[in-house]
Amino acid sequence: MDIAQAEAYLAAGDLAQATPLLERLVELAEEYIDAECKTTDEVQYFSFADAFERLAYRRIERDPRTLVQVDAPFDRLYAALAFAYICQQDYVSARNALSQAVRWNPMNCAYRLDLAELFRALDDTQEWAALSHSVIERASDARSAARAYANLGEFFLDAHNALAASGCARVAQRLAPQDARVEALVERMATERAEAAEATDEEALAELATQGVDANPSAEIAICLLMCASDAAAAGDRNEATQLTVRARGLIGDEACRALVKLIRESDAELAAERADGAAAASGAGEVDHA
Repeated sequence: MDIAQAEAYLAAGDLAQATPLLERLVELAEEYIDAECKTTDEVQYFSFADAFERLAYRRIERDPRTLVQVDAPFDRLYAALAFAYICQQDYVSARNALSQAVRWNPMNCAYRLDLAELFRALDDTQEWAALSHSVIERASDARSAARAYANLGEFFLDAHNALAASGCARVAQRLAPQDARVEALVERMATERAEAAEATDEEALAELATQGVDANPSAEIAICLLMCASDAAAAGDRNEATQLTVRARGLIGDEACRALVKLIRESDAELAAERADGAAAASGAGEVDHA
């Protein structure tokens, strides 16, 4: 599926050309999906961007089904169509299209955050908050996580829970202090509820826990990033290994990252030793049988 032309129209602001082309591509895609990508209790189809997203989905969602990677970038297609609708302020159609992008790639947090904003534009603040909350467990970079916390901070402020909002602001500042959404939340806190700054970190983060919000991005995601970084390094792709490690460090910090790297290396070494012992035992048994 070639959506590059439609994306070029979008980039040029030519919605009159982009929108019908994208709608036709979606129509064709859905015909293919209906025929070839039927979801069952045993099989589900996705269009993940890379091995990391597939591994992260498996560990976070714990989906026991067989995961089939489709060749076509269905998530990208639906996201492009959603953008075209957003440009035309057709937020209902954009929401529907972007929901399909999330369905095809549930680990893409940019889709989730954009979908959250669409729900907010449609005055569904509960779904805006719920989607933002879902990003915390899935974010694989500090900025996405910070945006999710900033959204929740706004939500708690609107609900007159300044302590929870302060907890969100503190976590978001730690993750991405220069992000515009984080700065906006911090400024709003200072203007509307300056007294919340007097609470200790322990008090603010305890209130977050009471509200069901983890004060840290997912360690599981960091583990997935570091496991994939280890695989990339073993394959000789140092750039990919470095990029994945930097993302993990941004999420959980240097110290936790070093501890996880140590554990992964020890686990890899143990597994390699077990395989070597198994191969040696099998070889020995073969020699005995041959004798």
